[in-house]
Order: sequence, then structure tokens, then C-alpha cells
Amino acid sequence: MSTAYYAHALKFPLEKFEGRKQLRCKGPKMELTLTQPDDWHLHLRDGNLLEGVVSHSASHFGRAIVMPNLKPPVTTTAAAVAYRESILKVLPVNSNFTPLMTLYLTDKTSPEEIKRARRSDVVFAVKLYPAGATTNSQDGVTDLFGKCLPVLEEMAEQNMPLLVHGEVTDTNVDIFDREKVFIETILKPLVQRLPQLKVVMEHITTMDAVRFVESCKEGSVAATVTPQHLLLNRNSLFQGGLQPHNYCLPVLKREIHREAIVAAVTSGSKRFFLGTDSAPHERRRKECPCGCAGIYNAPVALSLYAKVFEDAGALDKLEAFTSFNGPDFYGLPRNTSKIKMTRTPWKVPESFSFSFGDIIPMFAGETLEWQPSFM
Repeated sequence: MSTAYYAHALKFPLEKFEGRKQLRCKGPKMELTLTQPDDWHLHLRDGNLLEGVVSHSASHFGRAIVMPNLKPPVTTTAAAVAYRESILKVLPVNSNFTPLMTLYLTDKTSPEEIKRARRSDVVFAVKLYPAGATTNSQDGVTDLFGKCLPVLEEMAEQNMPLLVHGEVTDTNVDIFDREKVFIETILKPLVQRLPQLKVVMEHITTMDAVRFVESCKEGSVAATVTPQHLLLNRNSLFQGGLQPHNYCLPVLKREIHREAIVAAVTSGSKRFFLGTDSAPHERRRKECPCGCAGIYNAPVALSLYAKVFEDAGALDKLEAFTSFNGPDFYGLPRNTSKIKMTRTPWKVPESFSFSFGDIIPMFAGETLEWQPSFM
């Protein structure tokens, strides 16, 4: 079906879109005061890379759900506690940033481990990576219903959310259809079988995901949304040559899907909240014959979210998306501190250099409109 058909069916304005929204500064200076946001999907890595990037998230966000796909993965509560300590040790002085830890679900995860995780007050969710779906997912789940059902039942009992990387890994499924097929073959049956299990569909990329989340009971299924999936479509992977720093998983989709996600996020729905999926990789691992997936957006994420909401005429709904919907879904208190967003031009660095190499941020070298600062 044509793009025009989808745009009409979903009542979206049909605009020419070549790959990414042009970022142009416009209008007079403006300031917004927001409750400090949280990042409900963040990769911090470990070792030198952790030490290099953590300040970019800690400078803006109060808390973050930290992904467990390290080498080796964080599969136990003890490992999550140790990882949390390593994050706290490298935080900037006087930082109040709080890492919220997760466990990496495997075929061998036990219900007893879920009980330990809940008692720890350190682990706040469990992450499902279908084996082979994305970076460091080789230890992920191979048979969710056959091998993990007792664990999922315990998670529902313990009110422990399941965070889903929603893609099938069947090589016979087109990579642009993997999210849609996952919803139909795994996620819908899971929600029907365990309606009491809280599920977050991470980094949604399609109108199919929007429709699925909106069809579920509010408070039981939600979704995180990244800056890249709000601002880029799949053209951004190829314009002017192959663009490795725009490559992430789930991969960018057609413009009709980007529009659907923007419409959902800026509607004021409580089902969607901020999750950057900021994923740092050294330049040499992105610009190589087999580059890895992941976009590093931590330094620019809040600026880009503000841009999206401003363009949609929905700045009044930005705070709920960044600061309220996430903690409300997780049953955690909202932050009490504030940040200020000022519409003033600032240039994104071309790269961030560290002793181990350099990292290219999203929209490197471009001028953004909104700049966050603590009050």
C-alpha cells in the first residue's frame, strides 16, 4: 500500500521527508522548567567506556534503567549489585544519579533468582533479548514459552517488569518486519497468557507497535521511545553513502512508522515514555567492515525530544513523557528536582575523545535548538 494510504488512514499530515528532520534554530529565546527526567533504557557498558560516558547521562537524568548486556551478561542479582557499585564509583562528584539495575534473561534463569532480585531493592526489571537479536545478545532466550515460563510467572507474582527487545531472529523474516512478527507470534500470546505481567516494549519502531501498546490495558503494557526513532527514518542509513552512526537495532523504519510514533508520543498518552537506548561504541567499531549496532545519543537526547514536541505543537506534554509516565509505570516516585530547557543554539561536538578512542554522538557537528541545564 502507498504512503498516502497510510497517512490518510492514520490521519497524519503527509510531508516530504528525505531521511532526517532538518534541525534549524527558529523563534525567540524560550525557557521550560521540567521535573528532572529519567532514562528508562540506557547502555552504560563497563570499564573505560563506562567511565567515559556516564557523566553525559548523569548530567541530565535523575535515574536510568541500565541494560545488562555486558560481556559476560548480568544474569544474577549479585552481578547486578556489583555492576551498580562500579557505576557509582565513576559518577561525577556530587552526582545524585541513580542506576536502576536489570537482569539479563536466559534459558537458565530461575524463579528463585527473581525472588532475590526483588528483595535486593537494586534490580527493577528483567530484560528479554531473543538470542542473536542485537549487541551482546548471544546468551539470550532461545525458547521463551518452553524454557522461561516459570520465571515469567514468578515475575508477574513479584511485580517485576519484563523489558522486551521486540524482534524475532528468524533469518527468513525481513529485518524490517521483525518487530511486527515478534508482536504477532510472541508478544500478543505472552500478554494473553500472563495478563498480570508488566511489559515494556523497548525502543518501538513501527505503527504496529504503537497499535499493540494502545490496544493493551493501560498500566500493564508500555513502550519506551528513542530520539532516533522519532527523528530518523531508514533513508538516514544511506544518504550520501552508508551511514554507520545511524545504524541501530531495531533498525530505522519507513517514514509512515516514524510519523505514527511521533503522533503517539506527543498525544499525551501515558503508555509511552523516554528511553534513549543510548549505546556507546568506539568509532573503530562503528566504521569497520562489520559495524556494530547502536546510536550514542546521551549528550543530545533531551534537546532532540524537545525538538520533536515543539514541532508537534505539544511542548505542554513534554514533561509527562520525560518525567512522569516512566516512574508512574514502574511504581516509583517522581523526581522532585528540576531542570531548565532553554531554546538557545548550541553545537554538538564532532566527537568525544577518550584514552581508548573516540565516540561519535548523534547529530555530530550540527546545531540544536534546545539546551538543558540544572536549576
